[in-house]
Amino acid sequence: MSFSELDKQMMQLALEEARLAAADDEVPVGAVLYARGAIVGRGRNRRETGRDATLHAEMIAIREACATMGGWRLPDSTLYVTLEPCPMCAGALVQARVERLVFATTDPKGGCCGTVMNIADNPGFNHRVQIESGLLAEEAAALLKAFFAAKRNK
Repeated sequence: MSFSELDKQMMQLALEEARLAAADDEVPVGAVLYARGAIVGRGRNRRETGRDATLHAEMIAIREACATMGGWRLPDSTLYVTLEPCPMCAGALVQARVERLVFATTDPKGGCCGTVMNIADNPGFNHRVQIESGLLAEEAAALLKAFFAAKRNK
């Protein structure tokens, strides 16, 4: 799959968000939502610090984008995220009418954009998200592996 320079730049920014999450002792996942020629939302995992199961990087980025764009629909948008979205986040992508998802690495235990199941591009829903994966996958996977290795060693 061929990714554009813009795709690469946005995923680098998502990786920066993931690194910030790790610095806060959160699972290193970061997200950037791009629409109308600009970044309209950013997020990084905050479940532990916020004590809230919904504070995933994608959910935070979507909330910020909705506020920035002035509505719950996010047409002509792309979400860049370092880890394949879970069922909640994949559902939020559908509900927000995000056009495109680019994620770095798959989640074999909870990914719902093609790995465990595919909520985001399910023909049963009224909106389907275009999914592309693998952009900077090695770097994103390395962040996650290092984070969990450090947890196991404590």
